[in-house]
Amino acid sequence: MAYPFFSLAKSRRTKPIDFHAGDISVRVDADHAIGMATIWDADILIWAASQIVDARDAGFPTSRLMATTPHEILTFIGRGTSVRDYLRLKAALDRLQATTIATSIRQPTGRRMHRFSWINEWKERADVQGRVMGVELILPDWFYSAVLDDALVLTIDPAYFELLGGLERWLYRVVRKHGGHQRGGWQFDLRHLHLKSGSLSPLRRFAFELRELVRRQPLPGYRLGLVIEPRRTLLTFALACGQPVKPLVLSGTSGHVLSGTPGSCYREQKSGLSLGYHAAISLRNLESNQVSNLVVERGRSGGGSRAVSATRRPTR
Repeated sequence: MAYPFFSLAKSRRTKPIDFHAGDISVRVDADHAIGMATIWDADILIWAASQIVDARDAGFPTSRLMATTPHEILTFIGRGTSVRDYLRLKAALDRLQATTIATSIRQPTGRRMHRFSWINEWKERADVQGRVMGVELILPDWFYSAVLDDALVLTIDPAYFELLGGLERWLYRVVRKHGGHQRGGWQFDLRHLHLKSGSLSPLRRFAFELRELVRRQPLPGYRLGLVIEPRRTLLTFALACGQPVKPLVLSGTSGHVLSGTPGSCYREQKSGLSLGYHAAISLRNLESNQVSNLVVERGRSGGGSRAVSATRRPTR
């Protein structure tokens, strides 16, 4: 989901997101009492999509109606399982249900809009004594159809769940969608990237935060850079070691195994800041890349889960 579907802030946001680029239109409206769904709330959708993909690949029938336990969701997305975490999960489900989206993405013409909420409805299941047994939720057809479309699936690193900032989480989605497996990398004009993020931060603050990300290099499997030109600044990103992203790559976080990436990954990284045109990053941002969604596919060998994101091609 490289477009601005979610709030990137942890604080409550009620101001709508209104994004337009060519035939693409995205309008996100928040409930004024509880705020807009955040990019951390979207982890629940990643879990939901992973269950659909697993069931489909195993030959089982799938449905928009899903039943699970809070513990399963929380452990899958790398959260705690305390009472506080459970209450936060319920608040996230409320925001996903209350936030409404109107978009022209995947519509026959750019003039037609599809309006939906991330969760049509959800409820707690309880036993006769009133003890919570689990939750049920119903996904919207727009999201469910995208998950079942093989053309919309790309792997992402499980270390995504460990990214702390909203901007870096959103930027990783953009990188996976537009960069994909292209060895030549990709680049974005900062002004366009700022508009596409839906961030409430002014451009100057947004640029400062991106420079900090370039300094820290937090995105697993990718290397960020800045190219300063006379009239604009470009954010560049390319595969960290010149290899396609694997389900697990060396990300600098604990608990992950190596993915067979070459030894050059261990070398000290060079500065991500450069002046003038960077010849190694040859591809420009094209808005023909239209849409992406996030799903997660569990590993077949039982060694964990794979997070996968989905991109639509061109129309990728």
